[in-house]
Amino acid sequence: MNIPVLILTFILSYLIGSVPTSVWVGKSFHGIDIREHGSGNAGATNTIRVLGWKTGIPVALIDVAKGWVAAMLPVFFQLASKEGALIINLQILNGLAAIVGHIFPLYAGFRGGKGVATVFGVLLAINPAVTGVCMGIFLLVLLVTGIVSVSSMSAGIAFPICLIFIFNTPSLVLKIFSVLIAIALLITHRENIGRLLKGEEKKLFQKKSTGT
Repeated sequence: MNIPVLILTFILSYLIGSVPTSVWVGKSFHGIDIREHGSGNAGATNTIRVLGWKTGIPVALIDVAKGWVAAMLPVFFQLASKEGALIINLQILNGLAAIVGHIFPLYAGFRGGKGVATVFGVLLAINPAVTGVCMGIFLLVLLVTGIVSVSSMSAGIAFPICLIFIFNTPSLVLKIFSVLIAIALLITHRENIGRLLKGEEKKLFQKKSTGT
């Protein structure tokens, strides 16, 4: 294995993850810092709420792409065999670097988002089948509840369950990683959980009240 190239991929993954999509888009096209509006979170959901779908969807797609590209760097640089367990481990490490970058972005004062979209991109690169199932769960819960935080946590919890008990992946590292991701999503959504318990969590699809 080429160690200098491996280190380079870690650095690149963090720098890619650090791209503060919502912050830059908000400032460039709307003249605002998204972190000072709505929930204060530099993520796609808050962008949709504050700036609308036309701005929020591209932000979400770019944040997903950040995670996917970072996790694919070991494959692009051919650091290990595509069929071996080592490549998955390297993808996980690079993915983690990108997730850390998204949450603590170098280019935005280390104040980023929760990393859900970037996590999705990482998992999509590593195991698209399980990620596709969890995406279906996310959409189903979102349609039923209208609450992104509930959908994200549901999909996050479903990932290790599907990976371990349904798809029965042989990679122990990936199993551990999936459990850690689920726990991390719960931790980063602790404020949302608090609002859910109080009945104060906002829905993504808000019905407009009609005057009489």
